[in-house]
Amino acid sequence: MLRLFRVVSMLEGCSYLAILSVTLGFINRDFVAQLGMLHGVLFMLYFLLFSGVSGKQKWSVVTSLSLFLASIVPFAFIAVEFFLSRKLASQKPASV
Repeated sequence: MLRLFRVVSMLEGCSYLAILSVTLGFINRDFVAQLGMLHGVLFMLYFLLFSGVSGKQKWSVVTSLSLFLASIVPFAFIAVEFFLSRKLASQKPASV
């Protein structure tokens, strides 16, 4: 489930940047409805997975709050990616 959360985190972050690029004029405004719907679905999926993963991983309140706030701050999904990749690497059994 952590791996799925990692993928959704990246997709949600990229969709947020796409919406911001519409606001800045880099992408045509004709795509606002489609991007908005995609981002909304990904954000809800992010929140649902975040709720499940944070409980399962027994993350602290500070870690959980940081990961939730990262879904709101542009480019913060990159820091979440590093955090989740370290968590995944630490869960893998050491091969001898």
